[in-house]
Formats: sequence, structure tokens, C-alpha cells
Amino acid sequence: MTQQQGRYLFTSESVTEGHPDKICDQISDAVLDA
Repeated sequence: MTQQQGRYLFTSESVTEGHPDKICDQISDAVLDA
């Protein structure tokens, strides 16, 4: 995953969920698991 992809996911998910910090943690975990 590139930074741009991560930022896109972070932006779209944060808008949907309204919890940027939580989403950021989920993305970080996903990157580590990948």
C-alpha cells in the first residue's frame, strides 16, 4: 500500500465513520498484517 492509497482510505473511511483515530489504527493494523 502506498501513502496515497492509505490517505484515500483514511479520508473516505473517516468521513463515513467519523472516527479518524480509530480508522487510522485499523489501517495501521491492516498494513502490518499485509
